[in-house]
Amino acid sequence: MADHPRPHRSRPGLQRSKSSQVLVVGLGRFGSAVALELTELGFEVLGVDTDARRVQKLSDELTHVLEADTTDPEVLSQIGARDFENAVVGIGSDIEASILTVAALADLGVPNIIGKAVTTPHGRILERVGADTVVYPEHEMGRRVAHLVGGSILDWFQLDANFAMVETHAPAETLGQTLAELELRARYGVTVVCVKPGDAGFTYATADTVLEEGDVLVVAGPGKECEAFARMS
Repeated sequence: MADHPRPHRSRPGLQRSKSSQVLVVGLGRFGSAVALELTELGFEVLGVDTDARRVQKLSDELTHVLEADTTDPEVLSQIGARDFENAVVGIGSDIEASILTVAALADLGVPNIIGKAVTTPHGRILERVGADTVVYPEHEMGRRVAHLVGGSILDWFQLDANFAMVETHAPAETLGQTLAELELRARYGVTVVCVKPGDAGFTYATADTVLEEGDVLVVAGPGKECEAFARMS
């Protein structure tokens, strides 16, 4: 017999469109972080997990929380999963449950399903059974940390396999010159997207922007070129 969802305390929320409601399945470290951030951004979040302790922990933080077995399509139907346009499946420790949940959500016609994968084969299976987007948090964080080693790169954002955005200090050889004069794209293959002068906030970079000592830049371009430029600082 299927486990029926067990309701926990809910927070009252404003009536919103379906696109502002998100189903988050799996409330471990990844899923709970996603759910809490979505809540901060103004989304109504239904969090679901099989672990009663996780559900209870987030009962005062999320719009709604349920203890339920999401591998059962009937249970997902009962909790109204088909009414959501967006679902995040953050189950990581139980690969079978992750796959079955994504497949069941796809069968229910949820338009946008994001699945967390722990391995490349896991991610491929999630895509085949219906995930629209697959993320690899541990792998991506590992790559990000690796790029931070040495201190010249302040932050690293991998946009796709061949393109990145990097936060770094302005290299000494660029100081006192405008971006137009530097011709960074032609010389180094990167583009300065924005600049943070000293203690001020980030601002848009223009051709007339002059780089000064202490400036923090966000540059975009192919990963290798971005890293090479950052290592100059």
